[in-house]
Amino acid sequence: MPVLPFPRQLSLKPQDICVLLKLAVFQRGPWSYGQLAMELGMSASEVHVGVRRADSASLMCLNDGWGVPDLHALEEFLVHGLKYAFGPMRGGLTRGVPTAHAAPPLRGLFDAPAGPPPVWPDPDASVEGIGFSPLYKSVPFAAARDARLYELLALADVLRAGECRDPMRVRQRMRARLRASPIETLARRPALDAAKGSKRGTHGKEARLYGRRY
Repeated sequence: MPVLPFPRQLSLKPQDICVLLKLAVFQRGPWSYGQLAMELGMSASEVHVGVRRADSASLMCLNDGWGVPDLHALEEFLVHGLKYAFGPMRGGLTRGVPTAHAAPPLRGLFDAPAGPPPVWPDPDASVEGIGFSPLYKSVPFAAARDARLYELLALADVLRAGECRDPMRVRQRMRARLRASPIETLARRPALDAAKGSKRGTHGKEARLYGRRY
């Protein structure tokens, strides 16, 4: 009797965390691949394969191409595995968007290392700090569109940096934000109309413009 091969395991990539965090912002509300692509500055195909990888990693409950993050599993991975799987690279002084403890939603909440703030490099930003590699190149774009996503990405960077003296407090805030009410996000979802409720929508003109820029 022939031995059947195991199905191919898809390896998680850092941009998949961005997709999962955006879906956590939506909670159990409707979403489309085109909508996610537009709001994250990715292509629809990138989002689609990212969702598949998240499902393969048991970080998402996927059914017939649609689903929601497993918030318990996602929180566990963010707290215990993110800094090992997708640790940051740091650069020199540059202009950028403040992240980790320096992001406006988190400023003053956690003990901060001395020195310039960590920033996602962005030539259009005005804050000078130490370059801190984002999970994906379009993170500054996506964070500017969604305040809740910005806070989640900044919290993820606190965990990636591994420098906070009170990690339990970071974990508690991450848990609270992952499970927060989605009501305040409804005003910042312009891609819903563009996607028309389709699960296979395009990623939109804005994301294409972003791709050409970067």
